[in-house]
Amino acid sequence: MKRWLLALVLCLSPVFAQHPADSAFSHIYVSIEGGEQYPFGDLIDAVENSFYGGVGFRYAYLENIDGFILFDYSYFKPVPEGVKIYGAHQFSGKLGLDFKWKAIAPLAIGAGFVCDWVRGDYDEDKLDEISFHNDLGGTLTDNETEFGWFARLNLPLIRKETYNVGFNALWKELWTLPKRSEMLSVGVYVERRIW
Repeated sequence: MKRWLLALVLCLSPVFAQHPADSAFSHIYVSIEGGEQYPFGDLIDAVENSFYGGVGFRYAYLENIDGFILFDYSYFKPVPEGVKIYGAHQFSGKLGLDFKWKAIAPLAIGAGFVCDWVRGDYDEDKLDEISFHNDLGGTLTDNETEFGWFARLNLPLIRKETYNVGFNALWKELWTLPKRSEMLSVGVYVERRIW
């Protein structure tokens, strides 16, 4: 019995030896964010700029690395004339890591994966979904899910013990076919420390 207890203590000793500030989830923040999204590439001719709003969750992962999860919503209006949809609802989820280097502190550079869900806003009573499917915006009547990657800059502007206010600039690229879809998001966030 003593051997098992000694083995258990030895196996768990690295966990208890860590400094609490260096361990995962030693700091957790929740946030709200708002800003504007700017389409690039082929999207410039397809949709107008749009405002967005969202929520976030950030946690200490390692000493100089934070993990984060972000969710946001935006509504895009089409640019071309003759599009039969009024706009497109976009829900976006992002999962990534922020890297903090002392040389550029307090700026953090992050990257991760994005999943966007888009649905066209149209009048179901006035349009035949089957014949409409091949028109401009028609594929958005049955939901579209796109995956991609993003890079971001996170700059805390005001730092208090339990609150932070900061600026985010995020570039995302969706792996759509036949061409990629790119977008820049610029926003301000307010976050509160949970622990």
